[in-house]
Amino acid sequence: MDILMLIDEIEDIVEAGTSVPFSGKVMIDKEEVLEIIKEIRIKLPDEIKQAAWIKEERQRILAQAQKDADTMLKEAEYKLEELIEEQEVIKLANARAEEIINKAQSNAKDIRLGALDYADSILEETQENLKKLIQVLNDNRKELKGN
Repeated sequence: MDILMLIDEIEDIVEAGTSVPFSGKVMIDKEEVLEIIKEIRIKLPDEIKQAAWIKEERQRILAQAQKDADTMLKEAEYKLEELIEEQEVIKLANARAEEIINKAQSNAKDIRLGALDYADSILEETQENLKKLIQVLNDNRKELKGN
């Protein structure tokens, strides 16, 4: 910064000034110091404007960063909600699939048991018919033998 250099220059002038004996005072070139002060006054408003601009720019950048962070956070939350909903749909679909499989297995078991019962009843009926037929054959054989 130019102003700091000008202040350093004033310090150099004061340190290089002639000391007044028996006092803490120093003699300096008044015109030289006043000229430096005049330059400081000219440059100071520009420096202040620049500092104010830097401060405003900093605030703008921070606000934009906060806005971007908020946006990313909202997007992440939205994505998380979508994933949770998707997971929930998957859970419901799996539960429904399990229910359908269980029902199908139950129906298959009922059909298998029904088929076994039907086959058993047919076999039992056939067995009874064969018993009757064997009895008729035995009776016919006895008749042929003359008993």
